[in-house]
Amino acid sequence: MSTRVAYRADQAFDGDREIPGGALVLVEGARIVGVEQGGAPAPSDFSIRYDRGVTLLPGLIDAHTHLCGDSGPDALDRLPALTGAELDEAVGAALGAHLAAGVTAVRDLGDQQWAVVDRHRDRPGSPLVVPSGPPITVPDGHCAAMGGGARGTERLRRAVRERAERGAAVVKVMTTGGMMTPGTDMRARQFGDDELRAVVEEAHELGLPVTAHAHATAGVEQSVAAGVDGIEHCTCMGPDGMRTPPGLAAAIAAAGIVVCPTVGTTFGAAGTAPPPEVAARMARAGFSLDGRRAQVGELAAGGVSMISGTDSGINPAKPHGLLPHSIAELVACGVPAAAALGSATGLAADACGLAGRTGRLRAGLRADLLLVRGDPVRDVAALRAVHTVVLAGEVVG
Repeated sequence: MSTRVAYRADQAFDGDREIPGGALVLVEGARIVGVEQGGAPAPSDFSIRYDRGVTLLPGLIDAHTHLCGDSGPDALDRLPALTGAELDEAVGAALGAHLAAGVTAVRDLGDQQWAVVDRHRDRPGSPLVVPSGPPITVPDGHCAAMGGGARGTERLRRAVRERAERGAAVVKVMTTGGMMTPGTDMRARQFGDDELRAVVEEAHELGLPVTAHAHATAGVEQSVAAGVDGIEHCTCMGPDGMRTPPGLAAAIAAAGIVVCPTVGTTFGAAGTAPPPEVAARMARAGFSLDGRRAQVGELAAGGVSMISGTDSGINPAKPHGLLPHSIAELVACGVPAAAALGSATGLAADACGLAGRTGRLRAGLRADLLLVRGDPVRDVAALRAVHTVVLAGEVVG
């Protein structure tokens, strides 16, 4: 007989909104079987778990992580030299760190030679994984060492078909250069318009969404025109630094494109200064924390839907398990706390193809739950005070 547990909390967020008066969530086995307001009586055949001052939410979803990366200073540079066993060890450690932070699902957007797609999608006792495979990029382009380099419309279509055949759930394409790959230009496009359209058309024909890495304003505009489903970073870098041009946020919103800005780092903490070459590229690009917060605020004010992701694994300032910090940084950019919580629960589930599985307190979904001390709707920092993590009905932290 399945275990039956009733989780009662004085405060609750269901993935979309706050539940007045808290919630009583009934869990049988791995599933949620009922959600009531907090004062409702629990059935007599359910054991009750209740602690005063705790908020109940769905387990969090990190929409942008690199599970193969170990967050070392040269994490991405070392990936091609790692053995399969070393990659597996790195992925296992990354998933463990995510789970300890209350993350019960992740979208991996930087697989190394298919390790995540082939071996870690359904790892017992670990967060759900939505895998992309190696990101599609130009040969010698941003993250080409992961094995996804291709050029020309027919080769790019073949690359998309390969991802569909191997079981990827999303296509990641690098439309611009990136901070972590020397020799690439963050302010320039990597593909022609016909090439990016070919990626999007082929993916959509195969039922796969496309999310585009884009730092340059030109790359963001190209991604919107090509009809992508998501944009990663969306930094809008141009000759004048970071700035969302008039009308661009409205165009992104009107197209229904979801942005994952990947805000939040541990820069400033002991041992987490960016490598000198990365700091130099950031400076040349005009990147600053205040400027980035203002630019993300422009996107939010323009009606853009945003989801939370950390870009974890790429360097010491992006450790796995950083998601509560990233959600708080979204609030610092001007996003209301409730919307920021939704960016890592309900809205993230929709964007990552998990809406029918997890991300909300709903009967029929997996019992992926997070209980934290305090009330993150009033003080988002409470997300870091993890009380209990429940993964598919099992208490794991």
